[in-house]
Amino acid sequence: MKGLAGGLLLGLLPALAPAATPPPFNICHGYGCRHQTEIRLTAAEWSSVRGLFRRPPVDAAAERSRIAAAVALLESLAGRRSGTSADRACNSAGSWVRGQQDCIDESTNTATYLHLLDDSGLLRWHRSVGRVRRNPWLFDIHWTAVIGERGSGQRYAVDSWYGANGELPLVAPLELWRRKAASVTPACPAPERGGR
Repeated sequence: MKGLAGGLLLGLLPALAPAATPPPFNICHGYGCRHQTEIRLTAAEWSSVRGLFRRPPVDAAAERSRIAAAVALLESLAGRRSGTSADRACNSAGSWVRGQQDCIDESTNTATYLHLLDDSGLLRWHRSVGRVRRNPWLFDIHWTAVIGERGSGQRYAVDSWYGANGELPLVAPLELWRRKAASVTPACPAPERGGR
């Protein structure tokens, strides 16, 4: 009996071990998710992401910092394959610049990264919630990915649109993000002139 139970446990170990790589995922680009590129991370790349969480964060605030670093790293890794590595902050480069992403692309991709982290068991203090939009005026609609703190239920915007590819995303309480509070909303660079 002891040998059978031990054999069953050994047989389960590979299923319990963390995956060497996450499943393939799609990255949006081209404004409004017009284009998608399938991304397959290597074992070394995924190990670098997992390494950010190797030592468990001591609290939710520390985990939000790690989440920001992981989103920046995943965005950088995906950018090399999707042609978005030159993506600039906000919409400053304009839609005619190849690889530039709008908030729909950015929020969709960031939500994907957050799901990867959550589904892989890397998040202890938060869960991936999806995306939300704000529209303080009819012409100023903006999207972000969202995480929810498991203990308090507090929600946070994780908004990579405010930075260039691979830069740390804005992570701020969702209610402040919705109000475009000056304390959490960075200024965007002036748009470039140009076109097709």
